[in-house]
Amino acid sequence: MDPEPDDTVVVGRIGRPHGVRGEVTVEVRTDDPDLRFAPGSVLRTDPAGRGPLTVVGHRWNGQVLLLALDGVVSREAAEELRNTELHVPVAELPPLEDDVFYDHQLVGLTARLPDGAELGTVDAVRHEGAELLVVRRVGGGELLVPFVTAIVPTVDLAGGSLVVDPPEGLLDL
Repeated sequence: MDPEPDDTVVVGRIGRPHGVRGEVTVEVRTDDPDLRFAPGSVLRTDPAGRGPLTVVGHRWNGQVLLLALDGVVSREAAEELRNTELHVPVAELPPLEDDVFYDHQLVGLTARLPDGAELGTVDAVRHEGAELLVVRRVGGGELLVPFVTAIVPTVDLAGGSLVVDPPEGLLDL
């Protein structure tokens, strides 16, 4: 399943301005923010009309990432970028080790039980201390599935599915 040329993944979302010189806070959604937001990085945006944006500097203020962006030199200009999602092309992502997946690879997969019965479709991946697959159930509703090998023993990207072997009671939640 090769990515389309326009396929992108979200690596961050711009928050509030920081200071008066145009820096913005970023809600980081990538495992390697120092690489992804390195000076010179060009980020696509959603909405597209706000970008692309070029990073001219980044620094950490405690746990908060601050970005300086080319052409954004005032608090007012930074405020106009609030809630802008920052994207990079899937093709630019580094390859992962076996049995490690990007969120976008899991979203859209069909979730099946060990007997092959369709459980639903992976709608999203949440990172809340543990990784959770959000499965939109066939009969309606949503199921949160811990993304651990004991419960999701098989991920078949080429086949477009994964197997959920639920512990007792998981499907009743």
